[in-house]
Amino acid sequence: MPNKHENTVKISCRNVWKIYGADAGRYFDGLTRPNGNDVSEMVEKIRQDGAIPAAVDVSFDVHEGEIFVIMGLSGSGKSTMVRCLSRLVEPSHGEILLDGEDLLKKNKAELIDIRRHKMGMVFQSFGLLPHLSVAENISFPLSLQGLSNQEQRDKTARVIELVGLQGREKSFPRQLSGGQQQRVGIAGSLAVEPELWFLDEPFSALDPLIRRQMQDEFLRIQATLKKSIVFITHDFLEALRIADRMMIMRDGMVVQIGTPTELIINPADDYVAEFTSDVPLARVLLARDVMEESTEPKPGMREVQSTDCVEDLLTQLAAHSEGLAVVDGGAPIGMVTTKSVICALSRGVRDTTDNSQTPEAVS
Repeated sequence: MPNKHENTVKISCRNVWKIYGADAGRYFDGLTRPNGNDVSEMVEKIRQDGAIPAAVDVSFDVHEGEIFVIMGLSGSGKSTMVRCLSRLVEPSHGEILLDGEDLLKKNKAELIDIRRHKMGMVFQSFGLLPHLSVAENISFPLSLQGLSNQEQRDKTARVIELVGLQGREKSFPRQLSGGQQQRVGIAGSLAVEPELWFLDEPFSALDPLIRRQMQDEFLRIQATLKKSIVFITHDFLEALRIADRMMIMRDGMVVQIGTPTELIINPADDYVAEFTSDVPLARVLLARDVMEESTEPKPGMREVQSTDCVEDLLTQLAAHSEGLAVVDGGAPIGMVTTKSVICALSRGVRDTTDNSQTPEAVS
């Protein structure tokens, strides 16, 4: 199935490297792009020199309205990448194109203007100013934009309602729960009306119940605003709930890019498979993933949507042993049967253990 956001690229990361060490630029003198074995040899050389390759030839696109999740263990390079995208960390090499313009060629004044008007950032630490109220914390970035007091009040009131903090406008951070503090951080980021939103493990410090509530809130906000989002997490179940597409990183390198379903059914290697090992396939697979395309549904057969989760189809299959018609846009595209579901689930189990059957990692 084509990606629903594939038409317009918002930000493109092309062959980005970040090396921590003295004179990192020397590795790229006269070099356009190392490839294949050259990348491995270059990484080995960098490490032998005592430097750290935190991001290695990383390339990916984020489309308009897409939630793009970056995952990896600690030290994999995921947080380094999101900081490179915003130039909080300066890449050592490569291109980062925002609306087709290379951010790495922007001067300091241009970059400040982009951050103030086009980018929003939310991090694990809430970053609230303790001496300011909720409303004051949210309006602070608006004051940096030079908006009038009335404009600041109007935008602040709108995002306070959006994140469900009505009645807490005059509260100070110390008077709020962790979830409420995170909502203030999200509201402050949204107040600038960013086109591109970076979130680096924003919910990982929260209790499980509050974290689930914040994920729901995040998805509700996204359904309304349709931002282009880069979301960092180490929790695959969290990624499964929110991601349109995902990128798995290891040792600064891209291991695989795809939808959550693609990563679960066809992991590029054991590293990716380990991330997905605890996820029940029935929660991930959709009707379109398990249907028999060559089988035409019978007239009057019960219909299900192509995006319905297999887990939700099981009870319907129990009541309709002849199968279910899968429709997309009102038109039938195939049929789900008990056999087709069992075959898909068994195929998924085989693919996650036999990596000789899987495609190459996407870079």
